[in-house]
Amino acid sequence: MATDRLQFHEMGLDDRILKALADLGWAQPTLIQEKAIPLALEGKDLLARARTGSGKTAAYAVPLIQRILTSKQIVREQAVTALILVPTKELGQQVQGMIRQLTAYCARDVRVADISGKSDLSAQRPILMEKPDVVVGTPSRVLVHLNAQNLDLQASLETLVIDEADLLFSFGFEADLKSLLCHLPKIYQSFLMSATLSEDVQALKELLLHNPVILKLQGSQLPDSSQLQQYSVQCEEEDKFLLIYTLLKLRLIQGKTLLFVGAVERCYRLKLFLEQFSIPACVLNSELPVHSRCHIITQFNQGFYDYIIATDEEVLADPTIKGQAAEGKGKNKKKNAGAKDKEYGVSRGIDFQNVSNVINFDFPTTVESYIHRVGRTARADNPGTALSFISHTESPLLAEVEDALTGDSAVSPLKPYEFRMEEIEGFRYRCRDAMRSVTKQSVREARLKEIKQELLNSEKLKTYFEDNPRDLQLLRHDRDLHPAVIKPQLKNVPEYLIPPSLRGVANPMTGRKRRREKPKPEGVVKKPFKKDYRGRNPLKSFRYTGGRSRGARAGGKP
Repeated sequence: MATDRLQFHEMGLDDRILKALADLGWAQPTLIQEKAIPLALEGKDLLARARTGSGKTAAYAVPLIQRILTSKQIVREQAVTALILVPTKELGQQVQGMIRQLTAYCARDVRVADISGKSDLSAQRPILMEKPDVVVGTPSRVLVHLNAQNLDLQASLETLVIDEADLLFSFGFEADLKSLLCHLPKIYQSFLMSATLSEDVQALKELLLHNPVILKLQGSQLPDSSQLQQYSVQCEEEDKFLLIYTLLKLRLIQGKTLLFVGAVERCYRLKLFLEQFSIPACVLNSELPVHSRCHIITQFNQGFYDYIIATDEEVLADPTIKGQAAEGKGKNKKKNAGAKDKEYGVSRGIDFQNVSNVINFDFPTTVESYIHRVGRTARADNPGTALSFISHTESPLLAEVEDALTGDSAVSPLKPYEFRMEEIEGFRYRCRDAMRSVTKQSVREARLKEIKQELLNSEKLKTYFEDNPRDLQLLRHDRDLHPAVIKPQLKNVPEYLIPPSLRGVANPMTGRKRRREKPKPEGVVKKPFKKDYRGRNPLKSFRYTGGRSRGARAGGKP
């Protein structure tokens, strides 16, 4: 069947684009790319729904670049011809990176600028004055530049793209988007890309698209069970911590893992809990500076970290939603809500690479949120696993997700996780001991310490590391916070505590760094004198010979 599919070289693309696609290792287009690219090249407006990780970014980026290259053969005047609106800063940076990869062989002809960051307007103004061909940004940021007359789209815009369209309204961009439309020309090509077709997307369709072609690809919004295995396990609050400790400490879960929680406080509570057992993990939430968040994601993709504890966009978009943690109900939540970044998103849009597992430590509050959380793994053709911890209060949410994902088939994709909790009862006292150390006060102190630390890191990222890119790799984000009392006896796992059924599988994380053995040089090697001298034991090598001379002198005196 692969021979019947339309290939990249059959789409009439520029040779420079085809070369860049070959460098990326894309042998053939995904389903959304195969359907969307030819329609976009014909000038059609598109409303495309495809599951997360299906290649939606390239589906609009490739025809957009092709259109710019074609117009440059006729019109030489430099102007902003394409605008890509994204709901989060992290996604904006990712889209810019993808376009730069696709324009590797035509970078002089197609220039892209990302203005979604929190840089000063005066710093971004010179970039926009050069009139890049493609501008990427959030609606609020683009609107600010339009009002400041740093950006003019009225005469030059040809293509408008809205990525992750179902998030724009939920992130509060509705007013900004409607104001932004006043600055656009009457005629332009539009693309709406989304993983779900919600009421918000339908409203955007009426607002922006003209006789669009609607692509509803992949009826299931997640990969099938041959690629993505989904499990759920019933466990209450204490059992959640017991189970996550067992899975991570005994390395029963292998590979890079995203752990999703329902509130910012839960991030730090779980991180401090894992610190008690010397399990390093990064925290990723809306309170951290955007430069630090992007750097954490980059290092995670490069393999620096195995575990990231992240909050979900549902709680961040609406601070009134209550998290699972009891400490999130008090005054602190109201104080900290204002410090959250509304343009933050982890489970949506961000391309975490080679994620093997997603663990829903706190179950998501909506079906869409579950889809986008779980969609961080099993991307493209890679396998993945999703495990959800379900308390009795979260059972109705699980039933809602199962109904949505089951559809017409009679079998639910979420299977029960066959794990005998009674076998790990021996670890319970260790978990209770660790949880007693993680108090509300220690969580609050950890939260403040992390924010202060990351603010300093963010300044370094902005200034120092621009001049010293190699030192950027030395900045790690998974260091211990240590506001809670660390009990060293919890670091290692005694052999007798490991259940007999797991002893052949478990490989406990010791936390000890292995010393690298220096290779022994071949041939004759001269030992330095000082090193040899220091290695001697003076009590064995020292010989006292002065006694005789003294005796002789004493005997010789009258």
